[in-house]
Amino acid sequence: MKTKPFVDTVKIQIAAGDGGNGCVSFRREKYVPRGGPDGGDGGRGGSVYLEANRHQDSLAPFFFAPNLRAESGGHGSGQRRHGRNGRDHIGHVPTGTVVYDAATTAMLGEILCEGDRLCVARGGKGGLGNCHWVTPSHQAPREHTDGMPGEKMTLRLEMKTIADIGLVGFPNAGKSSLLDAITRAHSRIGAYPFTTLHPVIGVLKYPGHRRLRIADVPGIIDGAHLGHGLGLAFLRHVERAPSLVMVLDMAGSEGRDPIADYTHLLNEMRHYDADLPKRTQLIVANKMDRPEAEQHRLAFHRQTGRQTVAVSAISGDGLDTLKDILVKMAPPPQTG
Repeated sequence: MKTKPFVDTVKIQIAAGDGGNGCVSFRREKYVPRGGPDGGDGGRGGSVYLEANRHQDSLAPFFFAPNLRAESGGHGSGQRRHGRNGRDHIGHVPTGTVVYDAATTAMLGEILCEGDRLCVARGGKGGLGNCHWVTPSHQAPREHTDGMPGEKMTLRLEMKTIADIGLVGFPNAGKSSLLDAITRAHSRIGAYPFTTLHPVIGVLKYPGHRRLRIADVPGIIDGAHLGHGLGLAFLRHVERAPSLVMVLDMAGSEGRDPIADYTHLLNEMRHYDADLPKRTQLIVANKMDRPEAEQHRLAFHRQTGRQTVAVSAISGDGLDTLKDILVKMAPPPQTG
């Protein structure tokens, strides 16, 4: 089965519609020998909008169709007929999309919630017909104005997943298995590095009809800030998360050292954003079903001074406790 490509940053070309030209026309009717100017105005050009759609989970549609163009306005005509306004063009983007001017790198806006809409290019105004220039001393004007051109520019779109909690960890630490176990997210899981190649969102439901969105991003390795592994770009998907959860392979599988992994993760997050490690509120000691894990966990506590939540995504041990803690970490519901 062919899978959909995941794209979280893309450049697009946008062009709003041009305004229609004003018309030069004179009234010509039977029994009206001196008909005056009656040229109509041009229509407004259509604008280009980006609108958030929660059913969009990638910017891939813009990768394959990067040109967004609105319709130009119609020209004015005789009998003061106004040209038709051009149709707007609406591009649907994932919630959490940030829009930048590609030329200046200035941020133009964020599209965060379902239905939010951002105008990124305004259509040109329509021109004026010659009827606007008539005066007592200028009865047959031929002046008119052309429509104004619509705005055109290159944008860079960057998708940043909106989640309440972000999971970070080394490859094969068991993040995907853990997310599946507590949310049934159906992540891609395998016994090899980088099985997660793009962010995966799981939803943990809890009393009060509330939902906790948890984002799992591809594994980070030592030197990711230098481009090793998949790099750090995917950390943009946990930027908005108020809380981060570090998942460690506490069994030390494949010769790993949980303490070294913890140190390297903090270092890599600081390279991406110095404030990111400050949001780490929970350390999950995964793979506690293995006999050597408990000894490693005690050594981790002694050397780092940090407490952990012991779980096993495979056996299910500790998952109920973890869910209760995650729910307490959830941001308060929005009011008003």
